[in-house]
Amino acid sequence: MANHDYLIHDDEFRRCIRLSANVERLADGCRWAEGPTYFPALSCLVWSDIPNERLLRWDECNGQVGVFRQPSGYANGGTVDRQGRMIRCEQGGRRVIRVEHDGSVSVLADRYRGRRFNSPNDVVVQSNGAIWFSDPSYGIDSNYEGVRAEREQDGCHVYRIAPECGTVERVADDFAQPNGLAFSPDETRLYIVDSGLGVGVLRVFDVGTDGRLSNGREFARCSDAIYDGLRVDEDGRVWISAGEGLHCHRADGRLIGEIRIPERVSNLVFGGPKRNRLFVTATTSLYSVLLAVSGAKTF
Repeated sequence: MANHDYLIHDDEFRRCIRLSANVERLADGCRWAEGPTYFPALSCLVWSDIPNERLLRWDECNGQVGVFRQPSGYANGGTVDRQGRMIRCEQGGRRVIRVEHDGSVSVLADRYRGRRFNSPNDVVVQSNGAIWFSDPSYGIDSNYEGVRAEREQDGCHVYRIAPECGTVERVADDFAQPNGLAFSPDETRLYIVDSGLGVGVLRVFDVGTDGRLSNGREFARCSDAIYDGLRVDEDGRVWISAGEGLHCHRADGRLIGEIRIPERVSNLVFGGPKRNRLFVTATTSLYSVLLAVSGAKTF
């Protein structure tokens, strides 16, 4: 059976997909869709339409789409912590926030050493409660995805919010434009995209018990597309946006397959009751595809 949504480089990828499962478009009408976040308790997917400064919500039970929050502070990447609360990067507010169960907003970080961040972009929560986020300049480079402003930091870096005291630490400072983040299933490795080099570059670091990164090295490179968001499945495979599609890499870095999407892909997240539905944001639309494997457990 042929399915033109998939490009198979290795038989391992055949075990990850079902050729009968097509890529579905769930919603459209965005200017630049980003930051898909799945809420298991609500059976819904929330994502950002950054230039229109709104968060949208897709209901898994009935397929309805509506506005979740507007204005959104030009929100970009988001995730859910172990208590079911939304953690979000706001490019307009230049901060990382948490939406509490009662709907109130707590600011987790908006400065490092007294200076405002550039525009926090993507965020992941470690099982110990530490919050890691990237801080490129996309939200202050123009008024399209945020508010144009001068940099206050000396570059674009990656930060960690300590779980015990909320102290903000800089954990990586040698990126052009740090972007998507994802942990390996056992959290001993952290994958970080650099989207500011003109080609797709994904690096991986060892994560120490003290929250420090070491042994940074290149994990994957793509010469004809820029990487953006990524996620890891429960077997350690890395799924990453790459132009008009997704690339799937084994834990050793080998590219084993691709999923074609009709638009330029920004980000992705595993969701559904079994965490085997891959939700994909791509330019104007939200897509999904049902897989034979599940995402690494993060909720």
